[in-house]
Amino acid sequence: MGLFRLEHSRAVYLADFVLYGLACAAMLTALAWGGPQGEGWTLVGLAAAGLATWTFLEYLLHRFVLHGLKPFSTLHAEHHLRPNALICTPTVVSAGLILTLVFLPAWAIAADARQAGAMTLGVVVGYLAYSIAHHATHHWRGEGPWLLRRKRWHALHHRAYRVPGLTPGHFGVTTLLWDRVFGSMTRPVEQVRPA
Repeated sequence: MGLFRLEHSRAVYLADFVLYGLACAAMLTALAWGGPQGEGWTLVGLAAAGLATWTFLEYLLHRFVLHGLKPFSTLHAEHHLRPNALICTPTVVSAGLILTLVFLPAWAIAADARQAGAMTLGVVVGYLAYSIAHHATHHWRGEGPWLLRRKRWHALHHRAYRVPGLTPGHFGVTTLLWDRVFGSMTRPVEQVRPA
């Protein structure tokens, strides 16, 4: 079935977006109904914290795992060599990591499974937003300011691997917040046109 392949067919690649979209809808529905009265704002806050946590995880994973830890850096190099190929983390792997590294620890810390689910929902929404934004930077032709800004950021990131002597940077896809915090922006975004 090729569940653990790096490069996917178009159907399997796009199924990732559909499955995570459905997972977000299912988790939101489960959290919205059936819980105790008065915990709504707590769950919203935990989901927001999960989303914020995702932005930091996105940066850390991209900078230190995908660009620094073998075999992940070797696999990720394929994306840099062929940026328009349908290369992504297999859904089985990403879902397993979210379950074991996000939901289970959150459940161990949180008051109950609903609170852990809210935190996990935020992370999954962030992951889905990252997946869509990353796909858009390589495959969409949109001209809106939001997409053009991300295309420029990501072009800077990819350029560092094509031009000798440039320091890798711009590891954030959905936000440059952590690149700013940790000083990993390569050059002003306005100086590079999207690929």
